[in-house]
Amino acid sequence: MANYKPDLSCQNKFIPIDFSQQIVPGTFEYALAHIVDNRLDLSGFDKWYSNDKKGAAAYPPSVMLKVILFGYSRGLITSRRIAKACETNITFMSLSGDAQPHWTSIASFVSRMKDQIEPLFTQILMICDEEGLIGRNMFAIDGCKMKSNASKEWSGTHEELKRKQEKLKRASERILARHQAQDNSNEPEIEHDLKQKAKLDKSADKIEKFLASSQEKMGSRNKPVKSNITDPDSAKMTTSKGTIQGYNGIVTNDDKHQIILQAEVWGSVWEQQTLTPAIEQLEKQLIALGTPDALKSAMFTADSGFHSENNLKFMANTGLDVYIADTAFRSRNPLFKTSETYHSEKEKRRLKRSKGRSKLFTSKDFIYDQSTMSCRCPAGKALWISCKQVESEGRQYIRFAGHLHDCKGCPLQEQCMRSPPKERGRQVQFRHDSAQDVSFTDRMRTKIDSSIGRRQYSKRLGAIEPVFGNITVNKGMNKFTLRGKDKVNAQWQMYCLVHNIEKLRNSLH
Repeated sequence: MANYKPDLSCQNKFIPIDFSQQIVPGTFEYALAHIVDNRLDLSGFDKWYSNDKKGAAAYPPSVMLKVILFGYSRGLITSRRIAKACETNITFMSLSGDAQPHWTSIASFVSRMKDQIEPLFTQILMICDEEGLIGRNMFAIDGCKMKSNASKEWSGTHEELKRKQEKLKRASERILARHQAQDNSNEPEIEHDLKQKAKLDKSADKIEKFLASSQEKMGSRNKPVKSNITDPDSAKMTTSKGTIQGYNGIVTNDDKHQIILQAEVWGSVWEQQTLTPAIEQLEKQLIALGTPDALKSAMFTADSGFHSENNLKFMANTGLDVYIADTAFRSRNPLFKTSETYHSEKEKRRLKRSKGRSKLFTSKDFIYDQSTMSCRCPAGKALWISCKQVESEGRQYIRFAGHLHDCKGCPLQEQCMRSPPKERGRQVQFRHDSAQDVSFTDRMRTKIDSSIGRRQYSKRLGAIEPVFGNITVNKGMNKFTLRGKDKVNAQWQMYCLVHNIEKLRNSLH
């Protein structure tokens, strides 16, 4: 018979440990420890403490930074899991000098980082620049939507939240009415119902306090947008994996080694609105790195989420060689015109958005005569001019509208309108050739549709997308544990610090 050695995995063993020997050169933890201990100025943290004459000694900021950033790099993004690792994991013990901070100390340190993260971020960039990791040839920007520490069930406009509050009150009243009608209920049922009623009342009071203490959030079109009771700065966002309550982490990086130069989170704003602040922050970082003229010789790429006439106008004054795609960029690409996969996937996305409805008529299906300034719909009915000058993305349009009585009885109504008309008929607009100047959008279309433009824009994918894959998938930093834009922004920049420090791993020996 076979003879195997015994399993001693449940036996205790005393092993002499030299913590200095546990941090191996070439690893992330070695780069992290070396940078924090030898290259960073952490004197800014001193103002947090005034315990030189009384009070307990504080954990050194260097220790807290090392265990937190190392925890993030291993997907341990909650303070409790990091604190537990400091008690059980030998690498965490080595980084902290066997200090075992309580999870409340770790949580407090992270939540207070908003004033210290910017100088730390810049210091790391300076080290990356010294190691030759920043090329300044091309910058790319993109966003990554991540969950926040808030439930999407507590989101809504003030009107929607009022309706939810009334619904909760009615449910509470029904429980009370049921008890009054059934006095012979047994004790367990009564206790369960009372707990449920208290829970409903608490939720209703929570909504009432929020509505009384906050103002309605207005969107870019001056219409009410959804607020969240738990985290008002977060937003309800649609992603490829469904709807989440969270933030959009915007990043601008350098293409040479994918070093992140600028990072900030945004709540209920469009990506278009984040481009100008991102460029301003990028310029500040380049000034801090001693190369303020880098924007005059570098390329800059962004996807269609950042495309707008105002953004293109702003970028024209930065000196950057800009390539920003519009929403129709891919459909104009000759490579995609004959691609069955592209068109089938595009139709699947359209059906998902339209919930299976057939494709509606577009402006191409209407007959527009510029000489007579007239327009006829696919059903042959004449439309009237509702507005002679409509400006959109720097272009001038003329807008037509169908007569309400024609649209109501039209047999092609389902193919033309999303819902039956009530106040006005179908509207359609056409480009007005009397526009004087060529818009920035037209100039960008001509530039990016050229062979050189498509080749330069194609570099964006390899420059920026791997950054988000590394942060969210490889490192497991795929959600935020804090609330409020300032705190979440600090945590996002700490995630980006982990990415940049990893790039320094092979440069530091």
